[in-house]
Amino acid sequence: MAVTSAALERVKALLAKRGKPSAGVRVSVRTRGCSGLSYTLEYADAKGPGDEAVEVDGITILIDPKASMFLFGTEMDFVEDKLQSGFVFRNPNEKGRCGCGESFHV
Repeated sequence: MAVTSAALERVKALLAKRGKPSAGVRVSVRTRGCSGLSYTLEYADAKGPGDEAVEVDGITILIDPKASMFLFGTEMDFVEDKLQSGFVFRNPNEKGRCGCGESFHV
């Protein structure tokens, strides 16, 4: 998994605002939405068993072991525009997305 500089800066800011020590952030895939799967991002207090760790500039991105096969080759970015801001995942494994863009399938 690749992490852009914009995503890295946003993760750094979120971890700094959290107010307690963190192992990093964990990226997962959950069953949700009209297409079946959705990306999730949460604070990680500790590395879980089987978590894959991506270290970038002193920040740890943990990948849930159940999500690894869905995230292979994915780029995590952070995008801000006039109407919204958020993390964006560019995943070459996606075969399609729902109309609202909240979920995907492989």
